[in-house]
Amino acid sequence: MTQNEIYAVLRRSPLFEGMTDGEINRELQIYDVLPRSYVKGETVLSLGKPVLRFGIILSGSVQVMRDDINGQRMIMATVQAGQTFAESLCFRQETEAPVYALALGACDIYWLDASRFRRGPEARFLSILTEKTLSMNDRIQVLSKLTIRDKLNALFSLYAQSRGSEFVLPFDRESLAAYLGTNRSALSREMSRMKREGLIEYSGSRIRLLETINE
Repeated sequence: MTQNEIYAVLRRSPLFEGMTDGEINRELQIYDVLPRSYVKGETVLSLGKPVLRFGIILSGSVQVMRDDINGQRMIMATVQAGQTFAESLCFRQETEAPVYALALGACDIYWLDASRFRRGPEARFLSILTEKTLSMNDRIQVLSKLTIRDKLNALFSLYAQSRGSEFVLPFDRESLAAYLGTNRSALSREMSRMKREGLIEYSGSRIRLLETINE
């Protein structure tokens, strides 16, 4: 890509919208940009690795994914040219990425350092927004499932990946039903079936996964 083509793509992002070439160039220096190129299927962001930078796509596209406890792939986002990804994880300085990303085809990415945002009086406010964004992303993944079991599967996966096979949900049964967008009776029936099938044990809000949950 020529420099003019790169700047044209960067202006699609709110980070660089309305900037002159000179302003963009100065910003890229502050972000300590690292350019990288990838081929189709190559890992762009590795699961379990530190997230030191966030990316902006110059060409091609990237798919951000997460696996549930069955190993089933959940698509979190498809990122196109001019869009950013991993910014929340980068700002939080995530030491073990809970997601991974693959190049859907040949693509070029600028990797940006977000340390400038972790300084100054705005940093605490940005930290709050980051946590809320990540929490909302998790809920979207849960609510996108069609059945109660699939929603429970996705929710349990989120907790198991960070806390192991035994954890305490921050909900009573009524609140859990509301969170999942279902009614308490239907939720209780599904959890009872999962318990009878030897998939989980539970007492109140404490859940223990006994084996991989079937779809």
